[in-house]
Amino acid sequence: MIIRSAEFTVSNTKVSKLPPPILPEYAFIGRSNVGKSSLINMLVDVKGLAKTSQKPGKTQLINHFLINKEWYIVDLPGYGYAKSSKSNRADWAKFIRFYLEKRESLQCVFVLIDSRLEPQKIDIEFCCSLGEKGIPFFLLFTKADKQGSVKSQQNMAAFKKQLSEFFEEVPKMILTSAENQLGKKDVLESITEINKHFVIPEFEGN
Repeated sequence: MIIRSAEFTVSNTKVSKLPPPILPEYAFIGRSNVGKSSLINMLVDVKGLAKTSQKPGKTQLINHFLINKEWYIVDLPGYGYAKSSKSNRADWAKFIRFYLEKRESLQCVFVLIDSRLEPQKIDIEFCCSLGEKGIPFFLLFTKADKQGSVKSQQNMAAFKKQLSEFFEEVPKMILTSAENQLGKKDVLESITEINKHFVIPEFEGN
């Protein structure tokens, strides 16, 4: 896939104000500070499209980016940021859960995992919650450039082993780096393949 255009469309906290679900959407989510914005910018070759920050938990909104005028990248707030207030975390959980479970045009969730870390309970639990709801997802292991490939592969294998206790078949895993564009081709090819089978869903107002 060649990225010809990538543009910010809308940012909000209300599912009711999302774009009409007539184009395929791919949600990107992960723990705070996992490198999500940097990875999105790398995938679409637009520096600064998704705002990066050294401050964890900065993304608090659902952000839609229209790619090639054909499909959306959806940047979701990170989970697990302890400094958010209890009420904010509850609000986050409510509207993100509603988006993931009810959004008609959501095709796949890309769950970002820090490749430098051994399996984290919060990541395993989030993946299991997607599995329980039947929501398709891929695993993108980030920041591969920060350490040797052997260590990254070891952590990915450990994550796969833990997930295999809950899944008959572990979702596709892709090692990525926003710095050297590792994994870009695999991610975009996966999206291209899914787009081929997209059918505009029936929804209220259609």
